[in-house]
Amino acid sequence: MKMYVADEWIDKPQTIEVRNSYDNSVIDTVPRADRGAVERALQAAERGARAMARLTAHERAAILRKAADLIAARVEEFGRTISLEEGKILAEGRLEASRAVDTLNESAEAARRLHGETVPLDAVPSGKGKFGVTLRVPCGIVVAITPFNFPLNLVCHKVGPAIAGGNAVIVKPATDTPLSALKLTEVLLQAGLPPEGISTLTGPGGELGDLLVQDRRVRKITFTGSRDVGEHICKLAGIKRVTMELGSNAPVIVMPDADLDKVAAAVASTGYANAGQVCISTQRVLASGKVYSDFLAALKPRVEGLKLGNQLDESVKIGPMIREKEAARVDDWIREAVTSGARVITGGTRQGAMYAPTIVADVKPDMKISSDELFGPAVAVTPFTDIEEAIALANDTNYGLAAGIFTENLEWAFKFAREVQSGNLHVNWGPQWRADLMPYGGLKESGFGKEGPAYAIEEMTELKMVVFHLAA
Repeated sequence: MKMYVADEWIDKPQTIEVRNSYDNSVIDTVPRADRGAVERALQAAERGARAMARLTAHERAAILRKAADLIAARVEEFGRTISLEEGKILAEGRLEASRAVDTLNESAEAARRLHGETVPLDAVPSGKGKFGVTLRVPCGIVVAITPFNFPLNLVCHKVGPAIAGGNAVIVKPATDTPLSALKLTEVLLQAGLPPEGISTLTGPGGELGDLLVQDRRVRKITFTGSRDVGEHICKLAGIKRVTMELGSNAPVIVMPDADLDKVAAAVASTGYANAGQVCISTQRVLASGKVYSDFLAALKPRVEGLKLGNQLDESVKIGPMIREKEAARVDDWIREAVTSGARVITGGTRQGAMYAPTIVADVKPDMKISSDELFGPAVAVTPFTDIEEAIALANDTNYGLAAGIFTENLEWAFKFAREVQSGNLHVNWGPQWRADLMPYGGLKESGFGKEGPAYAIEEMTELKMVVFHLAA
């Protein structure tokens, strides 16, 4: 595919191969953008921002609704593209495409509901004869840097609210998975988006991203990715509005009164979807010592029942990881844990980019598979004695994106909600659950700012205060 820059679909002499990680076959190629392409995109975005700001809320909403309708009519095509370039199974690819429809429709609604408010200036002594009102206006140019693991819906979570707020947007999709973002760009243009309202640059993030985020013409950056890259962007950005959706090593607490069959089903669902390559995947299971062995016994057959293979095979439940080197890294971390005293209950084998769904028991909190972000198809199980220790273990991390607890005890559930340091908290389900309309974001080094169109549009607009000085 070509990339879209400054109202033009263009090629470049240098290209990047997009590969299916299951068999390493080439799906397509995309141009490798250079400094010149970045500059063209920025210049076009300046013009595009003026065009976008002239659109009414009704017009912006209509574009987003039309784009949603166009994707809805092509869910199978989009789902297959997602599965091919990213490696997730077809059912998950289709689900992501369907969620993208919802995200764009939610963005359309956010455009229609964007408003200011009156401010009661006469509430202060000097406010007599004053009338105050706030206005929300576009930021201008939004740079959206997106990850490989949700190559369509996470782009929609950035592009949708940016358009809803009246901005021009420059998309930098993940190098491994650019095709879904390019198809989305086609759809938005077909839906009536001003031609310079979007550019989509393909190529290495380290080169293109640095040029984009440090440019003074950019007013807003929205990034989803690793904690280290997020910190790097923040250092380069300067005085800009920034939203960071970063990593996690999400915990699930299993209290002694939990329904272990329900827990096992939830962990099997939330720990291994998309080969564990979800920032809110269940990674650390903290199980009460009273049910520790029973929980492992309940979880093992469910994990062993997850068929590994070609993501395009409808019977497969787990596809390949994004790259072979990532599967090798997961294997290294698990071997390191075993060397330090952990036990592999099932799995722990690799073939190329395929990593078998794995349970690792007797994990100590300082082991890498517990303390860092694994981002792979394995869960680490650690025992605890009481709720206080469980919460301390859950919080013993620099991350704070999502967490879950299983209990029928209302006091324990409320203690968990009050004291666990995560932005998304789930009672009687795992942490890997997200409704696209909800406020979504992390605490600590999992980032700052919120996604969810109604919340993200606040991050992608500026607030102006207007004071009318009237005759007393």
